Amino acid sequence: MPTFERRTLMPVTADELCAWHGRPGAFERLNPPFAPVTVEERTGGLEVGARTVITGIGPLGQRWVAEHTAYEPGRMFRDEQKSGPFKKWVHTHRFEPKPDGTSELVDQIEYELPLGGVGSFFGDRFTVSTLERMFAFRHALTRSDLTRHAAFAARPRLTFAITGASGLVATALIPFLTTGGHTVRAVKRTGTDFDASALEGADVVVNLAGAGVADARWTPERKRLLVDSRIDYTRKLMAAMKRKPKVWLQGSAIGIYGDRGDEQLTEDSKVGEPAETGAAFLAKLCTDWEAAALGAAPRVVPLRIGLVQAAQGGALSKLLPAFKVGAGGPIAGGKGWQSWISLEDLLGVILFAAYTDSVTGPINAVAPHPVTSLEYAHVLGRVISRPSFAPLPAFVLRALFGELADGALMASQRVLPNRLTAAGFRFVHPMLEDALRFTLGR
Repeated sequence: MPTFERRTLMPVTADELCAWHGRPGAFERLNPPFAPVTVEERTGGLEVGARTVITGIGPLGQRWVAEHTAYEPGRMFRDEQKSGPFKKWVHTHRFEPKPDGTSELVDQIEYELPLGGVGSFFGDRFTVSTLERMFAFRHALTRSDLTRHAAFAARPRLTFAITGASGLVATALIPFLTTGGHTVRAVKRTGTDFDASALEGADVVVNLAGAGVADARWTPERKRLLVDSRIDYTRKLMAAMKRKPKVWLQGSAIGIYGDRGDEQLTEDSKVGEPAETGAAFLAKLCTDWEAAALGAAPRVVPLRIGLVQAAQGGALSKLLPAFKVGAGGPIAGGKGWQSWISLEDLLGVILFAAYTDSVTGPINAVAPHPVTSLEYAHVLGRVISRPSFAPLPAFVLRALFGELADGALMASQRVLPNRLTAAGFRFVHPMLEDALRFTLGR
């Protein structure tokens, strides 16, 4: 029977490594964005008899039922397929202690493909390749998360209240925090109403609510929604709180700087944009959004977020279809600057800002190496092994998106994370190619 195994040293004890796997959100964290599945049912933790049912396995989207059949606290657990695409599947997760107080994560899988020799001949290479991609991602993410949380292990765990909980960032942030032992409350919203009770007793509020800036043309109605869902909603949140949190992490964006060409932008750079330019609306929206949160907590930190790189959403997911068929390329000549950040580093920034008392006022949540649109296209093409020379002219963007094209899609912002680096934050993905390879499993 074929056996797959992957080993990785982890920066925590075997007990803590095991505890991370047993906390709520661990499965969601380990679900790779380049081959996501849907959890249909989950019962129990790591103990024998715990059961998981998922759909979306493989190219045919099959259903998988797995049950835990062995468990030794702090050392291992095992799950076996009860029904699914394999004839047999036994996955043993081991947490091996090391003398220096660290541990080794060992994932060992014994599997047997259906259809006997025919299934092995046609499917074994694909299976091994898929397992290599999946567990390279899972081990790298586990190590990164444990390292981030270990930096604050001596500090009390926090209670977070998160708005915009269904968005790209919050969907990943919630399991990232819960696996670190934090308490997370999603501020549920229905129309213009929300559940204010989720805010009570929170140590940190992470305000990420807001309609998608690039989801639709900027009609007058759409602009009103963008304003109301951010500025008015922030004011309502603050008014509903009986007690201020210790920290308020306020959503914002690098659009606050406007269209600045090749100028290097730091947190001390001028914000805003002349009223006659296409980027004026977004710059004012971000400026007003940050201002709305002033006084929300003793420490308010606006997060000026760059283009988030994640296979499961955001700009990258919209670009991928064109690039995969060889029709991707630079935007509007390729000279404009794109300041980006990997989703995993953004989660790290949020945790770092929550705990680091010296971080106050706006911070640029971007990687330290911005790229031009031309460079971005070339890197993405190289990562997915596709040509990347099909340009998208400015006049086409304006015809398709109107004011949104100049206001957001073509605005050039060469932004640097000076305050983050000065405070000691360490990026897992400082370079674009590393970020793209990680989220795309390449």
